[in-house]
Amino acid sequence: MAYKRFTASSTQLRPDTRYNSVLVAKFINTIMYDGKKSTATRSFYDALDIVAKRAKDESPLDLFERAINNCKPNVEVRSKRVGGSNYQVPMPVNRKRQQSLAMRWLRDAARGKKGKPVHETLAQEILDASKGEGTAVTTRENVHRMADANKAFAHFAW
Repeated sequence: MAYKRFTASSTQLRPDTRYNSVLVAKFINTIMYDGKKSTATRSFYDALDIVAKRAKDESPLDLFERAINNCKPNVEVRSKRVGGSNYQVPMPVNRKRQQSLAMRWLRDAARGKKGKPVHETLAQEILDASKGEGTAVTTRENVHRMADANKAFAHFAW
């Protein structure tokens, strides 16, 4: 059985051109579909332009970073097989996985709203998540609630 191979993407990733942020570059790569990076970049920058118009007092990059931080989970449940039974065991999440989950949930929340262009729904989701609301934050709270409900099996996390 082959082990998962990690790519060197974190060391090779260059900051984006407009905000000079590695986080933004990583999120653009998360949004990217079918290798169309220029389309993903355009839709993300359009979303941040909308965020800048709606929240004039704060920088859109600060709002985006706060949105990502508000979506990061601290614990998650993992399936563990003990004695023929599967248990949902709450485990802490490392920083890299926290960030990737937050980005994925933000992206999926924006893509989930049909009928509008992705940059508009992404802008709305970033604004909502920066306030601690929205679909991505709800997903995080559901994960925390699930971990809290399965606290009894925490002793299996060894």
